[in-house]
Amino acid sequence: MLVYGDVERLELPADVLKRIDTAMLACRQSPPGRRRHELLVQTFIETGELIQGLADREFELNGADDVSTVQETGAKLLFAQARAILVSWQGHFDGDLSLATDTSSLHFNVSGLEPLRMKQAEGYAFYAVYPESYLEAALQSKLSPNTVVIGIRSIGLSLAALVAAALGASPAFSLRPVGHPFRRKVNVKAALAEQILARTNVDFAIVDEGPGLSGSSFASVANWLEVNGVAPSRLSFFPSHGGEPGAYANIAHRRRWQESSKHVLQIGDLIVKAPPAARSLQNWVGELVGQPVHALRDISGGNWRALYCDCAENWPPSYRQMEKLKFVATADDQSWHVKFAGLCRSDREKLRRGALLKEAGLTPSVVGTCHGFLIEEWVKGVPLETSGLHRHEILAGIGNYLAFRARHLAAPHGGASFEALCQMATTNVNEVEGIEAAMLLGRIMQQKGRSVRHLIPVDTDNRLHRWEWLVTSGGRLQKTDALDHNSAHDMIGCQPIAWDVAGACVEFDLSANERDRLVDIVTQEGNVGIDDGILVVFEAAYLGFQIGLWSMALASDESQERERIEKTLARYLGRLQVLLER
Repeated sequence: MLVYGDVERLELPADVLKRIDTAMLACRQSPPGRRRHELLVQTFIETGELIQGLADREFELNGADDVSTVQETGAKLLFAQARAILVSWQGHFDGDLSLATDTSSLHFNVSGLEPLRMKQAEGYAFYAVYPESYLEAALQSKLSPNTVVIGIRSIGLSLAALVAAALGASPAFSLRPVGHPFRRKVNVKAALAEQILARTNVDFAIVDEGPGLSGSSFASVANWLEVNGVAPSRLSFFPSHGGEPGAYANIAHRRRWQESSKHVLQIGDLIVKAPPAARSLQNWVGELVGQPVHALRDISGGNWRALYCDCAENWPPSYRQMEKLKFVATADDQSWHVKFAGLCRSDREKLRRGALLKEAGLTPSVVGTCHGFLIEEWVKGVPLETSGLHRHEILAGIGNYLAFRARHLAAPHGGASFEALCQMATTNVNEVEGIEAAMLLGRIMQQKGRSVRHLIPVDTDNRLHRWEWLVTSGGRLQKTDALDHNSAHDMIGCQPIAWDVAGACVEFDLSANERDRLVDIVTQEGNVGIDDGILVVFEAAYLGFQIGLWSMALASDESQERERIEKTLARYLGRLQVLLER
């Protein structure tokens, strides 16, 4: 299935390094506190993305990992930043910040390099992988400073720097596993292998997020070390969760994983269950809302549905494993939605977007952000199904909302091209419905595709499902969770507003007349052009994406959620059949 995609960008390494220098100076000049710590972490993450990009470029040139001046100086910079994060964290964000680092050598080595492809670190951006979790896990591991630390690129490169800093070890090495996703291997040249294996009678820490479906990235490094004389008892793993490798792990690695030392601290134990002190999410939210927060209720993994609807039989489906971490914070009779929105520098854009939408009366108000979490007003409303709102009122509300986004919210970043959308849709439909349906869908998209190539992307919502809307006590339709779905870990990104119009047509099962009415509202108030051909293309792409997404959800869930997911998938497949016949 084609659903997920890496978020990449091209930048000149010299420009990125200058930005990092400026950020480090700002960290040194900032007063003590959580905001300084957040800036330090953001700078560390960007530095990791830069060094990862440089290391991967050298890997492509050399065909293997090798000794590198750029990577060595980059590792030292990351190590220094990780030490500063450790001091700030252990000092509860107080005290002086020592960040005296010389980047002149790195500047010399990246000067004149062509634009670099840099990948966003997914764990920091989407899955609440906290740097401080790895610091604490390393401190609790009791491993010695003699430990050799190896990070698995991409995100493992920076996570390893944190482990090394906490252990007092030397700056970490990094390796890039390659090959089939379930059978990855590392390729290490002799000079680098000699450095890593200078002593084999010490402990080795292997650091990454995961393990995923197979755990093969962890396994590839462990296999290489064991082949080169490191005893299995010397291996320690630093993963991002306490679970086992997934269903595609081989027997040997599964046994190794069960028998080896693993050091992990979940975010819940780090900042959620922590006492309300300086390092507590509950305390951070209280600072933003201006009063002590009494409780945080975890509504992740589909738990939000108990607040949305009393009767479990009427709950919407949930792809539980992929939902972002979120809570309801309460203080007296007030409540707020606390959602993980990423540790990267995207909070300003989300705050700006939220302010504009709130001013227009379309979404809940945004209070602010705190160390990766976005805090919004908790809307007290009722689901559309029980609101009594007429269909024409719903259409007007959706139309006004989409028109506002089309007119006032420019795309902050790119999205999938028409060719990528076509490939995604046909691939997913082929997996579920077979080659004939996929070929027919592809012909339809290609025939109509000429009309979409000139369209300009906007800041689309990308999530128009019925359960994403509430009706307030005043009868106003409000869109919830409207700030960051176009920067999620899927491949869609920002699209022309026709993507959202097509999504609304599918999710609300609009008739031909209702579709035309919605298009009229959006085109007139949003000042955009949407014809039937454009809608056909985006509805085809939208259905292909949803079919792929919920097929993956179905394959990953073995609980009572399956029935809801099956019904949802059947609805999309039924809509696809209507489109193909039409």
